Amino acid sequence: MNTINYWLMKSEPGVYSISDLQNQNQTIWDGVRNYQARNFLRQMQIGDLAFFYHSNAEPPGIFGLMKIVETGIADPTQFDVNSKYYDDKSTPESPRWQTVKLEFVEVFNNPLSLSTLKQNFHGDELLVVKKGNRLSVTPVIESVGSRILEIARDT
Repeated sequence: MNTINYWLMKSEPGVYSISDLQNQNQTIWDGVRNYQARNFLRQMQIGDLAFFYHSNAEPPGIFGLMKIVETGIADPTQFDVNSKYYDDKSTPESPRWQTVKLEFVEVFNNPLSLSTLKQNFHGDELLVVKKGNRLSVTPVIESVGSRILEIARDT
């Protein structure tokens, strides 16, 4: 039996929001240029769930849920000389940056603000609440992922 893993993925709502994903239904998560975050993207499996976190927002927090529907995609922005994510050391034969395709699942009726997350979880459970953590893609342990869903869906 395959295990469904949980992830947290950050985006600034002015750049790409949960509403943008809802309107498009699917997207690739491009532009990640941190090796640790890239390695987390490489670990994702089809069917895994990811929490959509709005960073640099008021309030910042988890606003919805996505599902990984394709993995092992070469991030096309690394080859685009006009992109701020261009990487001149990357080639189509040997891409340095991979990404995943995500599908919209839901917008939470009760978004979980960062302060709510800090009240319910500590940094060893959920990296986004850990002081100094700036990674845009992080794993979420199963028990924490289940609890986030409970809190977000509790009306």
